[in-house]
Amino acid sequence: MSESTMQAGRGPLSGIRVLDLSAVIAGPLATQILADYGAEVIRIETSAGDVMRHVGPMRSAGMGHQFLQLGRNKKSVLLDLKQPASREALERLVRSCDAVVTNMRLDASSRLGIDAATCLALNPRLVYLRVSGFDSRGRYRDNPAYDDVIQALSGLAMLFASTPGTEPRFAPLNLADRLTGLTAAQALMAALFHRERTGLGQEVEVPMFESVVAFLLGDHMAGAVFEPPEGPPGYARVLAASRRPHRTRDGYLCVLPYQDKHWQQFFEIAGHADTHGRDVRFATLTERARHIDELYALVGAILRTRDTAAWLEQLGAAGIPCAPVNRLEEVLTDAHLGDIGFFRSVAHPTEGTLRMPGVPVRFGGLPLPDPTPAPRIGEHTAEVLRELGYASGRIDGAAGTAISS
Repeated sequence: MSESTMQAGRGPLSGIRVLDLSAVIAGPLATQILADYGAEVIRIETSAGDVMRHVGPMRSAGMGHQFLQLGRNKKSVLLDLKQPASREALERLVRSCDAVVTNMRLDASSRLGIDAATCLALNPRLVYLRVSGFDSRGRYRDNPAYDDVIQALSGLAMLFASTPGTEPRFAPLNLADRLTGLTAAQALMAALFHRERTGLGQEVEVPMFESVVAFLLGDHMAGAVFEPPEGPPGYARVLAASRRPHRTRDGYLCVLPYQDKHWQQFFEIAGHADTHGRDVRFATLTERARHIDELYALVGAILRTRDTAAWLEQLGAAGIPCAPVNRLEEVLTDAHLGDIGFFRSVAHPTEGTLRMPGVPVRFGGLPLPDPTPAPRIGEHTAEVLRELGYASGRIDGAAGTAISS
């Protein structure tokens, strides 16, 4: 990508074209990030559309709330890859793209002729990124992988059962999918950077299981990082039974005194400077870590004595990290997010006005493109086929066959 090409568009990835053959969340999130940064993302769909189109709430069929976010800034092209004419159109797209993103199983991509070897033969400068459930070198490589499965297998679900009387549970979001999507986005950008320096394309694999395990064990290797082990895995502070938002007299509060001075100030504000403030168990980081559950239980007991607003005022004035515990509805009206215009209103041609979370990254030297709404199925088929050299491009009903006249 030349400097002049980049300056002609908007965003640091303007001039990059990505072919999105992925589905559900992980792959589409990766390509959403690329599109947010200015890449042209062309999404291939069947007449049924991606599964996330059909998860409500929604105003119109096929325009579910998650798809409206995952599909933003992208183009939708309707192709039935089982049809020869559509396969030929796809080959033209591969030749024109900088990257392909897919989460198809290896056998399915090979049958359709869109596996890494085939695509790299068509375009040696291509970055071909495949999101997989498991690293293809291991025994799990053919196992089905979904978010809950990965949360269970990675040890994440069992972390919720780290104290007596609790049971394993899943994190209340598609954490494995979204974490893998973030990993895939940064891996793809690294591969594109490598190509800009060397001219060489490559295949990149981003497995869900390994991505989540690496993420989780960054905190939780603990004593198992040593050989022989110096103790079991598990980060004691974050696994402490009393580590939670604590009740106040009228709500909940997160408070996290961190440095030694913070703890001294906390006990002073609470009126316990002469007792807990002198307790050797809480005097240093090392000793607090050894008695962390006792300490957090004590914090919980102290916070119950005052209202949330009073604590926030006093702790905030002392510079002690603290925050109210917001409901999702309160996040949508958060004053700081309002200051920076984080939520954007987007006019959708069929869904009306939409409120979209913004891009959390700011590039000081290059503005990001204004968001465009998620497309209807096949909305950009004719436009993209014409760019590929078709005299006319159309979709032949539900068969989804691209025809060149």
